[in-house]
Amino acid sequence: MEELIKKVRKIEIKTRRITRNLFTGGYHSAFKGRGMSFSEVRQYQFGDDVRDIDWNVTARTGEPHIKIFEEERELTVMLMVDISGSAFFGTTGQWKQELLTEICALLAFSADSNNDKVGLLLFSDQPELFIAPKKGRQHTLRIIRELLNVQPADRGTDLSAAIQFVRNVLKKKSVCFVLSDFQGNGYEAALRILAQKHDSVGIHCWDPRERELPNVGLLQVKDAETGHTTWLDTSNPLVRNDYARRFDDTRAAAQSAFRSAGADFLSLQTSESYASVLLHFFENRAKK
Repeated sequence: MEELIKKVRKIEIKTRRITRNLFTGGYHSAFKGRGMSFSEVRQYQFGDDVRDIDWNVTARTGEPHIKIFEEERELTVMLMVDISGSAFFGTTGQWKQELLTEICALLAFSADSNNDKVGLLLFSDQPELFIAPKKGRQHTLRIIRELLNVQPADRGTDLSAAIQFVRNVLKKKSVCFVLSDFQGNGYEAALRILAQKHDSVGIHCWDPRERELPNVGLLQVKDAETGHTTWLDTSNPLVRNDYARRFDDTRAAAQSAFRSAGADFLSLQTSESYASVLLHFFENRAKK
């Protein structure tokens, strides 16, 4: 437990500074609130929309009154994190899952700075852990602890099941970040339904070796989710090109699925600066 607390503290220190930059750089204005909430009632004035008339107050006072609404700024942020077998792969000094943890910490601290609620769903080929959205630093730190101490029960991926689970538990409009390498399939229909109600963002995480094979002759590779092994002749350029094409096709399919659903999509390599990519993303959203 002491070692886990040290890891939580380390990731908090690392992401806090980036959070301040991200927060001032666009998080606060990148996402709209849940909609319009009732504020007050006042007397009708010339030019007011008659559709806003409060007929109960009008009948009670004998004078026409209208309802005043204002934007509800409080957000609910849901972090949906893929913890299948392929997430525990990395050749650049960290696993993909470790990168996703840092990104989640960054988003969670940004939500906390904005007094927003944040929740967590960890999933493999089934929902494995759900933490309901709440506010507060202690709640945010709990989310980070769970991400750092994750021990998945299964190694497969079922994005559709995870998306359907979130749709069932989130009753109000939320911002849903789906963090995965998107090696699963068959989730397009579920994603479209999710994006109709919730502001959805896909964050694709990948390692350079998942796209580029080294030229080292015969190489045995193993599928992290199925356990299937095979031999590849990496000295053959056709093999290397086909390997890269398969990766590109998977990424393109995920991007197409999110764009078709009206959702945003980011692709992050484990060796690049995720902070600058996220900052650029939020700045662009804030300008829209």
